[in-house]
Amino acid sequence: MEENLTYEKAFAELSAISKEIENETISVDELAAKVKRASELIEFCQAKLKATEAEVGKIISSMENPKE
Repeated sequence: MEENLTYEKAFAELSAISKEIENETISVDELAAKVKRASELIEFCQAKLKATEAEVGKIISSMENPKE
């Protein structure tokens, strides 16, 4: 994955690939590569969401149990 890839960029690219597949504008020669890229983007987005959930959980926990 690219270093500067953000969730928003990954989601936008994933949406574009999905539309290409749904509209059948992808050639058979490109289909496997696009599906592979979509799989990578899905993994990236899932990891980003899990990391964000963990970070938010830590923040909420520290707010509920402040150190005195």
